[in-house]
Amino acid sequence: MDGELIEALNQIEKDKGVSKEIILEALETALITAYRKNYGTAQNAKVYINKETGAIKVMAQKVVVPEVHDEKMEISLEDAQKINSLYQLGDIVEVEITPKKFGRIAAQTAKQVVVQKIREAERGILYEDFLAKENDIIVGVVTRADKKNLLIDLGRMETTLPVSEQIPGESYKPGDRIKLYIVEVKKTTKGPVIIASRTHPGFVKRLFEQEVPEIYDGIVEIKSIAREAGSRTKMAVFSHDEKVDPVGACVGFKGARVQAVVNELRGEKIDIVKWSKDIGEFISNALSPANIVRVEINESEKAAKVFVPEYQLSLAIGKEGQNARLAAKLTGWKIDINGIETK
Repeated sequence: MDGELIEALNQIEKDKGVSKEIILEALETALITAYRKNYGTAQNAKVYINKETGAIKVMAQKVVVPEVHDEKMEISLEDAQKINSLYQLGDIVEVEITPKKFGRIAAQTAKQVVVQKIREAERGILYEDFLAKENDIIVGVVTRADKKNLLIDLGRMETTLPVSEQIPGESYKPGDRIKLYIVEVKKTTKGPVIIASRTHPGFVKRLFEQEVPEIYDGIVEIKSIAREAGSRTKMAVFSHDEKVDPVGACVGFKGARVQAVVNELRGEKIDIVKWSKDIGEFISNALSPANIVRVEINESEKAAKVFVPEYQLSLAIGKEGQNARLAAKLTGWKIDINGIETK
C-alpha cells in the first residue's frame, strides 16, 4: 500500500482540504495502538511512515546493555555495534520489528483514520461557516412540526427551534420557509450545534437592518431594543446625520419599512423612539405614546420618577404594566410613574 497511500492522501488533501501531514500523524498514533492490540504490549515500539513513499516500519527502541535480560527492551553491546559500531552502553537503538502481516492491519487502520479525519475536517468547515452567521438571520425550511419543536433544514445541517424560541401564536407546517436568528453556534464532537431563535431582540435588529438602508450604512444606529415577543417591541434609534430623522427612516414611506418587519413578526407591535444622551428626554421618549409632564432623575440609584397627566396614567403604564416595563428595559433605568392633575 506504500505508493497508493501517499497518492490517496494527496487526492484527499486536494478534494477535502484535509492536510496529508495531519492524517499521517494520526495514522502513526493509530498504528501503534493497532500493533499493541495485535502483537501484545510494546511500550518501546514506534511507527514511522515515510511521507514521500508511504512505507511503514515498526521499530523497537532498545537500551544497549552488557547482558540482556529482556529481549523486548534491551540489546547487547555486540549486537548493537553490528548495526552501528559507534553505539555504546546506555544508548538507545532502534531495531525494525515490522510483522510480516502488518501491511493488512496498516491498510485497515489507515482507512479508519482517513474517514475519521475527513469527518472532523467537514465538521470544522461546517462550524466555521455557521460561526460566521452567528448573530445574523438565516432562512431554513421546516421539515417537521409538533406541539413543542420545529425541525428545520438549513441546507447542510438541521437545527431545532423549541417552542420557547418561537413567537407566541405563530404556526408552521412542513415545507414552510422560516427566518431564524442565530444566537450561538456551539462546537461539539458530533459537529456544530446551532441555537436559533425568533424571540431574541437581535432578530428585530437584523430585520430592520435588512429593511432600512440607513441602518445598514451606519447612518442610523439602533441603540437598544426591549422585546416581549409576539406582543410588543420598543426600539431606540439615533441618527449620526442631523439631516436624517432616525424614526422616520425606520418607519419608511407610508410605514412600509416597519410594516415589513411587523409582518415577519406576525403582527407584533413596534414602538420606534428617538434615543437621547439626555436620560430624562430618553425616558420620556421611551414611554411613548404617553405624554410626559416631567422626569426627576436619581443618578446614584439609576432611577427616575416620571409624572404624567392623570388621564394618561394607564396609557403610560400600559396593559399589565407592559409599556412601563419595556421602557425600563429599553433605558436600563428603574421607572416610577405617577399621575398628576393638569389644568
